[in-house]
Amino acid sequence: MTGFGAGRAERKGLTARAEVRSVNHRHLQVKTRLPHDFGHLEADVDAAVRKQIARGSVVVVIHVEQDDHSVDVRVNRVAAKRYLKELRELGRELRVEGDISLEALAALPGVIAADERTPSRELVGKVVQEALKEALTNLIEMRDKEGSAMERDFVRRAKAIDKLRLQIERRAPKVVAHHHAQIHARVEELMEGRTALLAGDLAREMALLSDKLDVTEELTRLASHLDQLAGMLAKGGSVGRQLDFLAQEFLREANTIGSKASDATLTHLVVELKTEIERLREQVQNVE
Repeated sequence: MTGFGAGRAERKGLTARAEVRSVNHRHLQVKTRLPHDFGHLEADVDAAVRKQIARGSVVVVIHVEQDDHSVDVRVNRVAAKRYLKELRELGRELRVEGDISLEALAALPGVIAADERTPSRELVGKVVQEALKEALTNLIEMRDKEGSAMERDFVRRAKAIDKLRLQIERRAPKVVAHHHAQIHARVEELMEGRTALLAGDLAREMALLSDKLDVTEELTRLASHLDQLAGMLAKGGSVGRQLDFLAQEFLREANTIGSKASDATLTHLVVELKTEIERLREQVQNVE
């Protein structure tokens, strides 16, 4: 499922921003982009994502910044005074008029030193996890909205499949009866003026034909799969893999019915059935 979420957290002058993006994927893939100095957090970030998301290609981007208060500035007064003394003596020695400015003095090596306080790993980990938690919450909220729309689409597809199933169920016995009548007529035509075909032999052939054309079991299993689909949608949660398997079973039954179809109307209904199932399968790939 697709989605985006962003989060921000701040502690003791340390700010973390997290962005999480997800796109459709059959399995779960997590890619993490962290600042160079915080690679040790990758495993924790990956674990946090996997606790919340079960399916999809997920990219996590983390930014970490420190504010100005995290920098200690020190002025080396001894060095500054020594520079000033030496430069003034140099000026008198070279007979150069003028005095050195404060800005020029501060720019000399060793006069001013800025030390950036390095935050502890524990602090960095906490701030990153807080930002990531907010980002994941926003991502899941967005995915939930998409999931609700997909659920409505599944219900429509299921109704269309069930409608076609019922049409096939009504049509199939007529096809069998039609073939029986054709065989009777053909046998009577062939056996005209000859020894009558034994009734038992004809009944056996009729039974074999009925078995080849009968789709009752496939239609029953199709109805059962529809019930399972309704149950999964009602249950919610991470049912993507189950729906994926169920969609394959839908198609398996439709293919079997199609292989037994020997009637133009029935074949047309099976084509429509497989089309609806294929649309269902495509949508299932987007479900977590």
